[in-house]
Amino acid sequence: SSQEHGLDFQRLLDASAYKEMFRQDMIRWGEEKRHADPSFFCRAAVEGAVQPVWVVSDTRRLSDVEWFRDVYGDVVQTVRVVATEETRKKRNWVFVTGVDDAESECGLDQGVAFDWVITNDGDKVALGEQLETLLQSLHRSL
Repeated sequence: SSQEHGLDFQRLLDASAYKEMFRQDMIRWGEEKRHADPSFFCRAAVEGAVQPVWVVSDTRRLSDVEWFRDVYGDVVQTVRVVATEETRKKRNWVFVTGVDDAESECGLDQGVAFDWVITNDGDKVALGEQLETLLQSLHRSL
């Protein structure tokens, strides 16, 4: 964790060069934790949660999705947010070999039938409409 390694947590949240310096180390640390205990991060994400709806963002692997489905069943709704490579490049994303092709970045590209796929290519109206549909569905299931 950032605390274990004395890193600036807020700076790790942005897309700065600071984060990129530690990104492979963070991935390696996460892989070690996950190898020792595959449900480590899933359990940490829900610890103490009591709200009727949780948003667990940034799951990275099929094993994460399977854990949530095994533990919580049909109430789990999976949402994938997509953007074209062109849009991602406009947002300053640059492919880094050994990072962006690692399981932590593309482990959910196959093998998951997502309940929702949201397109975020910069059209705020279209994004809002998609999110509104998702929210209405969640409200109906409460």
